[in-house]
Amino acid sequence: MQKKAEITAVRKTSKVGTAIGTVLINLVLWIFSLSCIFPLIWMLYSSFKEKRVFNADIVGLPKVWDPVNYVKILSNKDYHLWQSMMNSLRTTGLSIIMIVLFSFIVGYILARVRFKLNRPLYLMFLMGMLIPIHSLLVPIYVVFKNANLLDKWYTLLFPYVSFGLPMGIFLTEGYVKGIPVALEEAASIDGAAFSRTLWTIIFPLCRPILVTIAIIQIFGCWNEFSFALVLMNDVNLQTVPLALTQFKGQFASDYPKQMAAMLITMAPIVIMYFAFNGQIIKGMVAGAVKG
Repeated sequence: MQKKAEITAVRKTSKVGTAIGTVLINLVLWIFSLSCIFPLIWMLYSSFKEKRVFNADIVGLPKVWDPVNYVKILSNKDYHLWQSMMNSLRTTGLSIIMIVLFSFIVGYILARVRFKLNRPLYLMFLMGMLIPIHSLLVPIYVVFKNANLLDKWYTLLFPYVSFGLPMGIFLTEGYVKGIPVALEEAASIDGAAFSRTLWTIIFPLCRPILVTIAIIQIFGCWNEFSFALVLMNDVNLQTVPLALTQFKGQFASDYPKQMAAMLITMAPIVIMYFAFNGQIIKGMVAGAVKG
């Protein structure tokens, strides 16, 4: 009886310790979550302040929730915010289409076709993930200037697609390796051509990883600043990150108005993230496991 009582006491102590550990872990995770969410909340309520009110009290809530900053930004054509959003939408959309298409084709070839340059090409694309893009700003600017490619509506497509392909090919190649070759062999026996097998069988199976690549690259292309700053000087062609610099002066900045503009431009990306965050995690894990 005494032994059973000791075992029961040990089990109760273990359960209490486990419960305390769980509470502490959840508390730490909640603190980290709040630290990530608070800047967004701070931007939201600060965007309803006037400039003088914000300078007097940076952290405090506004006494009057005045949407004047949003009205000025949306109604003033000098800010070119809508034009910048359309430019970013066009550049991002075309970049994503090409990244997904080329990643699928190249990733499939590297995963299925065996030739002498297979591994060297694969390693070359992997090296593209290791090169800091900022170290290439000056060479790319010189090349684009000599080729007369500056200040064109398609200028940013070249760097966006080039630097987006390495990760896309890496994920697609690993995912295709996990697809049984028997599916393609069965389609070939049934008389399906290679192109039909590729686009009607393999492409739909790769949809999870391709959607993941698209979502990740959308965030990168929409928020990219360095290449847009160096390669684009025309105000009518500037993207969203460049448009946000209009609210920063040499000696002072209108932070509430800048926060309002940032929230307007962030809205599509934030909504997309919360809608597809599960797909991002699922696709990344699937690509890693299948590879």
